Amino acid sequence: MRGMNSDSVDLIYLDPPFNSNRDYEAPIGSDAAGAAFKDAWALSDVDVAWHGEIADRQPAVYAIIDSAGIAHGNGMKSYLIMMAVRLLEMARVLKPTGSLWLHCDPTAAHYLKMLLDAVIGAQHYRNEITWRRTNAHPLSIRRFEQITDTLLYYAAGDEFTFHGARTPMSEEQVNKLYSQRDERGRFASTDLSGGKQGGPEAYKPFRGVLPPKGRAWAPPDLPKLPSWAQSVVTVDYRDLSPLEKCHALDDAGMIHWTKSGRPRLKRYLDGKATQLVPSLWSDINPAPKSERTGYPTQKPLALLERIITASTDPGDVVLDPFCGCATTLVAADRLQRQWAGIDLSPVAAKLVLKRIRDDQGPLFNEVVPLTDLPRRTDLGELPHYRTHKHRLYGQQEGKCNGCRVLFPFRNHTVDHIVPVAKGGNDHYDNLQLLCGACNTSKGTGTQAELVTKLKADGILT
Repeated sequence: MRGMNSDSVDLIYLDPPFNSNRDYEAPIGSDAAGAAFKDAWALSDVDVAWHGEIADRQPAVYAIIDSAGIAHGNGMKSYLIMMAVRLLEMARVLKPTGSLWLHCDPTAAHYLKMLLDAVIGAQHYRNEITWRRTNAHPLSIRRFEQITDTLLYYAAGDEFTFHGARTPMSEEQVNKLYSQRDERGRFASTDLSGGKQGGPEAYKPFRGVLPPKGRAWAPPDLPKLPSWAQSVVTVDYRDLSPLEKCHALDDAGMIHWTKSGRPRLKRYLDGKATQLVPSLWSDINPAPKSERTGYPTQKPLALLERIITASTDPGDVVLDPFCGCATTLVAADRLQRQWAGIDLSPVAAKLVLKRIRDDQGPLFNEVVPLTDLPRRTDLGELPHYRTHKHRLYGQQEGKCNGCRVLFPFRNHTVDHIVPVAKGGNDHYDNLQLLCGACNTSKGTGTQAELVTKLKADGILT
């Protein structure tokens, strides 16, 4: 992801390891045969330099990780370090209008939410979705059976794409909600008032009836009325005050007067009744046999289709940085979104090609998996990185960015914080000055690795 352009992705969905302390392996003979991973973490499993990188770039993030290590142990600390370095890059590549959905379970959901609060911003948290992924199994002796996963949903900024989702109502729900009937058909009797809005007129009596205490009359806008109703109400409906709209709706026969004399809005059953999907998703089952690849943690297409439809428009870019068996990519492709996936396993690349080829049929255009690092193209024509030496010298006040010792100008060398070979670039933000000794010690590693060495040698505290 370090090689991807900033602000280039509309939706990121990730289904990373959950820190479940289990080993996963696809069965022999399945499409995913050979795919395996260990979901147990120790400090030896992560690059020690990531500690320093996070602490240097994001002190708040590292404080959360350190606290998790104290509360839960080094396994959780290692897992969160692995996640944090990736989430920092995800936040960078996400467009200001984009969103991020992180799939997890109760093992680390609370820690991951704190990470996202620090990386993306607590103010951009939108939902914690609970997905009932399976039916209940026999109860264990000491706890209730865990049958749900968690989806943490964050927007990148204040203006973001969100369409929500709707699902069909059951016959029982339809009969209960649309319990009234007139010459136009079945309707639901719904509240005609709302919060404080609409100016003084909205608080005046409507046909002698005041709105409920602390509320105002809130008739629907014209686009929210059924198409037939838009031609029934007066043509100047858009320009009417809330109270005048109530009168217009009553004249059109769209107000239901209760036995107690209260006005309520008629909402007619128009076609198949649907309802907005809440934060509990119990209507999506595990991946059916027709979708299964043998991948041990495979998610159903219906789940990804709902997320992608809710948070993107056709043509938008969807990224799955733990793409596994390609469910996100297949769903994005079906919905005419652009997509990109990342995975460590060569099996994942084969599954992407096979599943999309099977889904698209003979019209499938071959996709070539990339094994080399992408190069950012959003930085423009950068000057030679050594031209920044004077500026860096002033910014660092003449001190080496490794050992922190003051040196003359001529003893400094311009160096990359993250080497180009590891996804770094020549942008000013990725440059620093090091003395000769620190530059030699750093070699082809990252700045975080150098800091780790200097601390181990007692040069830095």
